[in-house]
Amino acid sequence: MSKQNFNDYTFSMESSDTPTNIFARLLDVRSWWSGLFSETIEGDTNKLNDEFTFSAGGGVHYSNQKLVELIPDKKIVWLVTDSNLNFLEKPNEWTGTKICFEISKLGGKTQITFTHQGLVPKIECYNSCADAWTQYLENLAEKLR
Repeated sequence: MSKQNFNDYTFSMESSDTPTNIFARLLDVRSWWSGLFSETIEGDTNKLNDEFTFSAGGGVHYSNQKLVELIPDKKIVWLVTDSNLNFLEKPNEWTGTKICFEISKLGGKTQITFTHQGLVPKIECYNSCADAWTQYLENLAEKLR
């Protein structure tokens, strides 16, 4: 498992499950982006151009995501179209960033790489957001083993 690759926040994990099953699980955002900070997810998450909102921490974090790229069993990309992280000086730091999963076979395992494109060390929320992503993704990795 790695935390950072180049500048964007990146996290990799392996699973013995199939790419098809993992892909379906990742599209069900409620199954992995919840359980830590009283999250609410509204909207659809699994077809191209679907949009959903994510809020957590009693309004501390709000973001809207649109599914902009979908390659079955291989890649999922959501574009953050709006954000309000009210603990930041610039609360819309996530707007325009992309949340990506890439799935590939690696030997007898399935490799899953998560990248939050645009979540880079130079922005204010990097440390707290990277820490939160790590918690969500470590939980997901446990479920996918």
